[in-house]
Amino acid sequence: MPVVFRHKGFRFLFFSNEGNPREPVHIHAVKDGIDAKFWLHPVCVAYNDGFDAKTLRELVQVIESNVNDIERAWDEHFG
Repeated sequence: MPVVFRHKGFRFLFFSNEGNPREPVHIHAVKDGIDAKFWLHPVCVAYNDGFDAKTLRELVQVIESNVNDIERAWDEHFG
């Protein structure tokens, strides 16, 4: 599971074996055993395993600021 970047203790990553066929580009934000998944187009929560609404809003903003880096990492990893 490649970590694309870190921010305030969150790891932003994707899973190499997630979905068959592969799901559209997305990113997971993980911290303290809690995971949330975000679609990139548009950036929105796909699922949330326990973050509060304020945290989710902050994560959306961070992801929006890093969409190009996330897409580049996705393309490099999955070809």
